[in-house]
Amino acid sequence: MRPQPGARAPHPQHVTRQEMLEKTYHSTDIEARIHAAWMKAQAFKAGRPERARAEPYAIVIPPPNVTGSLHMGHALNNTLQDVLCRFERMRGKDVLWQPGTDHAGIATQLVVERQMMERQEPGRHQIGRDKFIEKVWEWKAESGGTIVNQLQRLGASCDWSRERFTMDEGLSRAVLKVFVDLYKAGLIYKDKRLVNWDPEFQSAISDLEVDMVEVKGYLWHLKYPLKDDPTRFIVVATTRPETMLGDTAVAVHPDDARYMDLVGRTVVLPLVGREIPIIADAYSDPEKGSGAVKITPAHDFNDYEVGKRHALPLINIFDASASLNDNVPSQYRGLDRCTARKRVIADLEALGLVAKIEPNTHPVPHAQRGSAVVEPWLTDQWYVNAAELAKRAIAAVEAGDTRIIPKSWEKTYFEWMRNIQPWCISRQIWWGHQIPAWYGPDGKVFVAEAEAAAVTAAAAHYGQNVALTRDPDVLDTWFSSALWPFSTLGWPERTAELARFYPTSALVTGFDIIFFWVARMMMMGLHFLEEVPFHDVYIHALVRDEKGAKMSKTKGNVMDPLVLIDKYGADALRFTLAAMAAQGRDIKLSTQRIEGYRNFATKLWNAARFAEMNECVRQKEFDPGAVRQSINRWIAGEVERTSAAVTDGIVSYKFNEAATAVYEFTWGTFCDWYLELAKPILTGNDETAKAETRATTAWALDQVLKLLHPFMPFITEELWARLVEVGIERENLLCISSWPAFAGLANKEADEEIGWLVKLVSEVRSVRSEMNVPAAAKIPLLLVGASKTTRARAEQHEETIARLARLAGISVAKMPPKGAAQIVLGEAIAALPLAGVIDTEAERARLKREMEKCAAEIRKIDTKLANASFVAKAPPEVVEENRERRAALEATEHKLQAALKRVETAL
Repeated sequence: MRPQPGARAPHPQHVTRQEMLEKTYHSTDIEARIHAAWMKAQAFKAGRPERARAEPYAIVIPPPNVTGSLHMGHALNNTLQDVLCRFERMRGKDVLWQPGTDHAGIATQLVVERQMMERQEPGRHQIGRDKFIEKVWEWKAESGGTIVNQLQRLGASCDWSRERFTMDEGLSRAVLKVFVDLYKAGLIYKDKRLVNWDPEFQSAISDLEVDMVEVKGYLWHLKYPLKDDPTRFIVVATTRPETMLGDTAVAVHPDDARYMDLVGRTVVLPLVGREIPIIADAYSDPEKGSGAVKITPAHDFNDYEVGKRHALPLINIFDASASLNDNVPSQYRGLDRCTARKRVIADLEALGLVAKIEPNTHPVPHAQRGSAVVEPWLTDQWYVNAAELAKRAIAAVEAGDTRIIPKSWEKTYFEWMRNIQPWCISRQIWWGHQIPAWYGPDGKVFVAEAEAAAVTAAAAHYGQNVALTRDPDVLDTWFSSALWPFSTLGWPERTAELARFYPTSALVTGFDIIFFWVARMMMMGLHFLEEVPFHDVYIHALVRDEKGAKMSKTKGNVMDPLVLIDKYGADALRFTLAAMAAQGRDIKLSTQRIEGYRNFATKLWNAARFAEMNECVRQKEFDPGAVRQSINRWIAGEVERTSAAVTDGIVSYKFNEAATAVYEFTWGTFCDWYLELAKPILTGNDETAKAETRATTAWALDQVLKLLHPFMPFITEELWARLVEVGIERENLLCISSWPAFAGLANKEADEEIGWLVKLVSEVRSVRSEMNVPAAAKIPLLLVGASKTTRARAEQHEETIARLARLAGISVAKMPPKGAAQIVLGEAIAALPLAGVIDTEAERARLKREMEKCAAEIRKIDTKLANASFVAKAPPEVVEENRERRAALEATEHKLQAALKRVETAL
């Protein structure tokens, strides 16, 4: 037998409660305290005894740089991960959210070197490698925990007891094993290729560490004379005239009729005197400049590919500092790039070989850290045969072993993977995993996990003990990050954690590192563990400013999440990001939106205070399926529907839909409707109905807290602990309570009854708003053609409807009176007599004026958007802003049309 609803509700005068909730909600008062409670309870620890047989669920955090500070991208990324982890933890799974940080080779070395300069300490070359590495570890111990503390302020529910670092002992062992195994398999090798070279830091850097900066410069048109006809020239255009000293060809398009007779002939390279061929290659664009391009294979990535196709020589004209080397004429040797450019142009002009000079704005690669102009440079580096490793990673996504969400990002993944180049993994710095390679006296390389093994191999090779020199380079930071899903679980040891949590369940990351990180984790996981590293990859979009512009320090539009947390609370920021995280759509973030969700938190707090003041106390044996009052049956069904909607949204990575569902239920259904409808019962004399409604309110509020918890963990945890009767403590913290999952609570009769009431009040409010009915005016409502059921509903709820819709009363009529606004309500018409309340003629004129204004604004925007030049030249965010404004105006126009129709009906 079901327990009677409200059976355990104590009589009001016998209720003993905890200290009442404060009148005003202040996030700063609770966040640190709630976090401390979670930590004390080890609430986020994976492998809790009670979950030993539970289904595992694992996510690895994209490890932030140890030098980093929380930015808005981190805030979005970690909020979405936390939503998933808290949700699955409440669904009873054994959740591991693996935290950790990346050693960030270049960034960290720069930070420490700058610190040494500021302290006027000797430089790293003066103190030596070992002492410098000690200093980096000292810095990490003092300052490396900043980002972790900031993630905890955001509410990240990681298993912090398992925090890892890409340079810690276990991960370093994994890195060494992977390098050696891949080398032995022929998948790691050394080669001379073109790389991004930072001449100030004097290291190769990855594409992700290069920013393309628009620079105002010039396009120089240079004349190269034909060898067999020095009076005839072929003109090439370049933004880097100094690199012409390394030219080894001139390319024209094979279909360009202007140059067909020149293909195969040679020109004499000015200033150098070297004869170089004119070749036909589709890389040359006939529509650009003269249609002929200089080819410098050793200093341009596109030219390098042309050079490979035509077996052109590669002439490196720069040294490691980007000064000209001995491969150029003596008068240019030792000059830096800028000085060399001026000298080359002056010398070419003196020879009459500069056809023209044009102002030109073009992208120039700059190092992300340090801002040096990056030089494509030919150098010896270590490489991974990524093309071979990519084969299985491509097949795994094709087969659905790993899903990429949204699916549209699969195309990007496949394009990158199918055109993948050798992966340069060596860096000329000191902080990082030093490459486990040693060189013998003749340069022969010995690769081993430990120096002793290399010494043994060298002795066997040479027949005697010889001195070995270790490769000074370190591995690219992305190399160790590629092992993150399994190295953090103890690999190469076959640990219990590895068996339980690998493959991981999901990965949440930004689109900009699909290639740099996601693809490489796929390659390494499949190669070393024979399984994909994760089943789902959710790719989130960018967080932009409210106008849609990318945030940057230069623009001054960067929003600091920590400042926003201080001002509005972590819950408000988190909910904003989740509510706006629609798949495939960038987030336009504004403080107004965050403030709005801070107000939502306040609304929830006030609802809890209302429940507290009305003695709505949780009943352990309460059964929502046994309630009798219509509003209680209705809210139970709404809880069931909302729980299903939120669950579906999170499971399908539609975070915005899940957040919207719980927001609309909490603010609208529960606060604005249910609590308002419950007031007469809670203040009435029917003690049975009152007890049931109190218990239902407490139960429904509990479900609200559970459904909101993944998005707003701090306020929900606080209210969960506070909203209990003294002596009845919660069994668990909210974060490890059970997720709401119901069936059979929906009641058709109650849904129809309360749905009718809500629709009627909403429609009356809309009419009053649209037709400018004074707020204080109480108008009678006439029901025309109402059925017996409708009349009974109106009679039962008349007092509530009149209060909520500001009506003078409800009565039945045969016909709507003249001058009444009419509302279709099922089989009936609800009429609001407005004669004498508003001037309908004046209202009609006002609505027409407003409609004309809307139409004029829409025409203006349409003219702009129809202008191809505006759409092409205006910033994308401006174009999008115009489109959004047009949509808003169109919606307003429709509302005005509906209001006008009501007024004209009333005339």
